[in-house]
Amino acid sequence: MPKLELLNKDKRTGKEKVCGNLEIKNQSNDLSELFIYGDIMNYKWDESDVVPQDIADFLKELDGKSKLNIYINSGGGSVFAGLAIYNQLKRHRAEKTVYVDGVAASIASVIAMCGQRIIIPSNAFLMIHKAWSLSVGNANDFRKAAEDLERIDEGILNIYKENLADGVDIENIKELVNAETWLTGEEASKYFNVEVVEESKAAACASDYFSKYKNSPKDLNTQQKQNEREDIEKQKLLLEIDLI
Repeated sequence: MPKLELLNKDKRTGKEKVCGNLEIKNQSNDLSELFIYGDIMNYKWDESDVVPQDIADFLKELDGKSKLNIYINSGGGSVFAGLAIYNQLKRHRAEKTVYVDGVAASIASVIAMCGQRIIIPSNAFLMIHKAWSLSVGNANDFRKAAEDLERIDEGILNIYKENLADGVDIENIKELVNAETWLTGEEASKYFNVEVVEESKAAACASDYFSKYKNSPKDLNTQQKQNEREDIEKQKLLLEIDLI
């Protein structure tokens, strides 16, 4: 099951330990690794969900580590939770290298921008789009909701702007955002200051959000449907066992 892992060592005992949902392991004296594998949420609805408090707990354990590798494979999620995670990681003093292992979609693409280096295999994806929400109310409420979304978009564009490739204008990014654009590693390097590495076996990513995006790559939707079928079969099997 995808999960967030903290890879570090207990400073007092020197032993590996489990702290809540964070698995802590030693990598080296000055390097820690953070895996953000799952949807970005304000609250944990599933054990694979990543929430800001996870990151806060993780950062407390770093204790002067000078290097941090961040591995991302996420379909996105809550914009405010994602911004909280981005800001926590961005202001941390460690030298940060971000690896997009499979997908960094929606707000996960913003989190990816926290690194001094961003590394994407040629077959991985970065997806950028306009923020969206569910709203209830009258015309005034909907106008207010639209204005709020536009402000969120501007804030996210400011983050992208800090990571543009040479010669790229923010207006180019706005066009991609408006269209909901899925960029391979090679394509992402044309717009953002990212490093492309050779194609590797992309990490599988299951996210409820893939079915909600209008331009999701076919392979991602196929994988999501397969995961849903497998979950249904597991539930049927458990029900049969209960009835025996």
